[in-house]
Amino acid sequence: MDLNAVRTYVAVADAGQFQKAATDLAISQQAVSKRVATLEKELGVRLLTRTASGARPTIDGQAFLPHARALLQAEERAAASVRPGHRALRVDVIGRRLAPADLLRGFHRAHPGTELDVVTLFDADAAFAAVRSGTIDASFRAVTVTERELPDGIATARVHDEPVQLLTGPGHALAHARAVSPAELVGHRIWMPGLVAGTEWAAYYDALAVAFGLTIEATGPDFGTEPLLDTIADSAVLATLVGEQTRFAWPADQGLRRIPLVDPTPVYPHSLIWHSGNPHPALAALRGHLASAFPAERTNSPSSSPSWVHTTTPAQRFGADGESFHRT
Repeated sequence: MDLNAVRTYVAVADAGQFQKAATDLAISQQAVSKRVATLEKELGVRLLTRTASGARPTIDGQAFLPHARALLQAEERAAASVRPGHRALRVDVIGRRLAPADLLRGFHRAHPGTELDVVTLFDADAAFAAVRSGTIDASFRAVTVTERELPDGIATARVHDEPVQLLTGPGHALAHARAVSPAELVGHRIWMPGLVAGTEWAAYYDALAVAFGLTIEATGPDFGTEPLLDTIADSAVLATLVGEQTRFAWPADQGLRRIPLVDPTPVYPHSLIWHSGNPHPALAALRGHLASAFPAERTNSPSSSPSWVHTTTPAQRFGADGESFHRT
């Protein structure tokens, strides 16, 4: 159904005259008559009764009129859902179980009136492309390139350091430790089949492995979270690494253990990326919320992050310690 014809019919029904509708729509009276005639032909009924003084809806026209208005309202809602500055703030959180989703939930609690459209893109390259094109308004990512290497118009800010933890089954040698240092992981097999070469999370864990001499394996197919947890739970030699805020739900009989890493604590550096020319009114509110929420003190243990991490505020500066990681 031609929505321009529907809009024209509604305009005539409201104005009561073809000429007045033509003026309101900024088209000719002939075009108004043609659109209404085309719509009537498509529906197989007369919608308007023509009179010397104008036009009024027929009985069929009266029945059709509320539905015609609903069609036009649906059209406007559909357009608004994708129109920058009018649609919901669209934010990529990588995964709905991960820390960025928690950060965005915190923003929504603080700004409950803000409409959000939460998406999950694959990697930073996809996120950068979507931010540049305006398909999304912002993304949470570990930014592995320098500021000079960022795409034109892209801005970033470090917004959250998430401690990395060890996840083991009950039979693992480290299962009963209250905390473990990265040095104590040397010689243990850490299995992370979700590491995909070329992604920002693979770059992070590659740097972590080099910095502390760890063995991180990405062998085998990635069947998802549940099969990974099943394997870790049943193994006495395999462990994996997870973010402190990564949400898992596993059966009690699996006996999985989350063990903090300390001395130093590796942290995964989450940054917000956005386009500097993005006009969405809620984007500034999101950035302000994250800036105020960034903790001044991340942990009682010294923390480490990769050397490629951007630092943009005094609270985010890192002193050098090793080739691959910086430590605070």
